[in-house]
Amino acid sequence: MNVDRLFDNLTQEVKRLVPRDMPITSIKFEGPVVVIYTSDYDKYSANDSLPRMLAQNIHRRVDIRPDPSGLEDSDVVEEKICAMIPEEAEIFDINFIEETGEAIIEAVNMSVVMGKEGQRLSELRKETGWNVKVIRAPPIPSKTVSDVRGYIRANHGERQEMLTRVARRLARPKLPGEQWVRVTAMGGFRQVGRSASLLTTRESKILIDCGLDPGSENTPYFAIPEVQPLDDIDAVVITHAHLDHCGTLPALFKYGYKGPVYCTPPTRDLMALLQLDNIKLGFGENKRTPYEAQHVRQEILHTIPLKYNETTDIAPDVRLTFFNAGHILGSAIAHFHIGDGVHNVAFSGDTKYEKTWLFNAAANKFPRLETLVIESTYGGHNDMQPSRAEASEQLGAILQQATQHGGKVLIPVFAVGRSQEVMLVIEELMRNKQIPECPVYLDGMIWEATAIHTAYPEYLNSQLRTQIFQQNENPFLSHVFKRVETASMREEICHSPDPCIVLATSGMMSGGPVMEYFREWADDERNWLLFVGYQSEGSIGRTIQRGRTEITLNLRGNPINLNIRMQRQTLDGFSGHSDRRQLMKYIGSLEPRPDKIIIGHGEDRKCTDLASSIYKKYGIETKAPLNLETIRLR
Repeated sequence: MNVDRLFDNLTQEVKRLVPRDMPITSIKFEGPVVVIYTSDYDKYSANDSLPRMLAQNIHRRVDIRPDPSGLEDSDVVEEKICAMIPEEAEIFDINFIEETGEAIIEAVNMSVVMGKEGQRLSELRKETGWNVKVIRAPPIPSKTVSDVRGYIRANHGERQEMLTRVARRLARPKLPGEQWVRVTAMGGFRQVGRSASLLTTRESKILIDCGLDPGSENTPYFAIPEVQPLDDIDAVVITHAHLDHCGTLPALFKYGYKGPVYCTPPTRDLMALLQLDNIKLGFGENKRTPYEAQHVRQEILHTIPLKYNETTDIAPDVRLTFFNAGHILGSAIAHFHIGDGVHNVAFSGDTKYEKTWLFNAAANKFPRLETLVIESTYGGHNDMQPSRAEASEQLGAILQQATQHGGKVLIPVFAVGRSQEVMLVIEELMRNKQIPECPVYLDGMIWEATAIHTAYPEYLNSQLRTQIFQQNENPFLSHVFKRVETASMREEICHSPDPCIVLATSGMMSGGPVMEYFREWADDERNWLLFVGYQSEGSIGRTIQRGRTEITLNLRGNPINLNIRMQRQTLDGFSGHSDRRQLMKYIGSLEPRPDKIIIGHGEDRKCTDLASSIYKKYGIETKAPLNLETIRLR
């Protein structure tokens, strides 16, 4: 059956299943979604059971939307919304999503927008034709979130063309013959960095992650015949926004990839932030990045966001579901259901099997699971980390000692995840008078990344979610935190005689503002350098962490020799990765237990050590492949 005939059959089936009195203006196919447009949207907007019933019958995601011809111009609608809603609602922003017909109002006082029993929202829908919704305004505005939304809105036509192409590709006829499943290691196996795996079936090719090696800047092995040409790839799936998992993704669009990218909504925004900053850093240090800003923008237009526990088709024989990975904001375990139950494989990305200050523990229950691909960053036999409580106590003791003696504390951090956890701990220590209060400077992208966290509170644990919306209790808005917004302010902090704490990017000291502080403070033994995140092999951070007393740095193209006399300490308890005990406990808790486990994202000996231990304890077949190896799953 050809694609057009399949679409015709689906259209007829939908028309047969919907209520007879529902006025359907058109039925379209956008990516993995069947979209039903109706001229009487308000009547069916509250009927959640209808799209569920349709999805169960046609085995596709279904979305019911207002007919675009009935939508007023968004500028006019914005004026009407502002006129109809009282000022005490404190409207923060109105986001118009053209492809869904949604107008999402962000407001401080949601109940004022809704009106009594939701009457005002209903009136707005009838008046404008848009599906008007209201959500709580984030306490910290995010320029990235606003820019991403604006760019998608401004390029609505191009995005619609992409979604139509994806829909047709998903509907292509299936190939006859024996079904099989393979995984090819393209990067990030027996190493930490440039994570990339190719999931191949008889029908399709899915690329999972597309990272950069922060130590060497190597990219995944794209020269292999399996991924050439790039148009043969059905989809790219990104587990989370760290550059070692998404740092090469824009380069795919530079070299001709035109397909979709699937990730969670926070991952889309965070990876755009980090990729654009990577370009900026490369330019400042005379390093060429493998892509430009225009390719990041293409990536944004091609991204199809997927929430946790939401399932969608990404290839004719592959369905994708994201589950919480507990690592950073929006990080996901990507679960693939292949064929009609042929095989189920999950790629964990980076996981944390422990409730942290930010997130709930990684998900460990899946509908079906035959193969698991898991990280081993801290998979070595002796890789045991302190608890979060122990890490907080240890950090407090060091900060107390350092600041009492007039020293300065420099903490290299990843802008996403570790920054926010360290901020929460420092704020609590100072609020409870456990350490003396002093300024805590945030340099790099930390503030913007924190703003994105508050834009997606549903991805945080419930305790923090409650705190950030309490005006007087939001820990991120504490007066102790100071944003470093200019080079002159950074220079002033560097030369100030007063004790302070600086959180600065990048986390592996591979560039960025952290190096400015390090250059000025390295030769003073009163100062402290605290590592709270993983330092990959070959990175400057790993070299310094190992105790080097002299180092030559290339700052803005100039070699500088430094004597390192400042104190150095590693606080493992802040890691967003599971340690050895948590990894083993996670395997033991899996439901169902997989038949095969593939180990990656770890140094050579840690991958093999973890693989051996899992086999000995649980009797599960394990493999720790090298890059470029292919493993048949079925």
